[in-house]
Amino acid sequence: MILEIVSPEAVLFKGEVISVTVPGTNGEFQMLNNHAAIVSSLGKGTVKFETTTANFSKEASAKFTKENSTYSLAINSGTLEMNNNKAIVLVD
Repeated sequence: MILEIVSPEAVLFKGEVISVTVPGTNGEFQMLNNHAAIVSSLGKGTVKFETTTANFSKEASAKFTKENSTYSLAINSGTLEMNNNKAIVLVD
């Protein structure tokens, strides 16, 4: 699946991922390939995604932490749209 993480300043990440975990306002949830279409508001927490290839700009890479093949980004709030195997996460 394709994941795109966008902040007001820039696109922080865009690439192929294995899974995405987000902090929904009613609790954390995960999406894998071929997940049903969904729109959700996000609360304070961490967006996590697993990928084998990650390309970040120098500015964006400082915002992420990495453990094995999982990258994490702390957010205050946001919105998620998942449709046709593409997840777009707007973060604040």
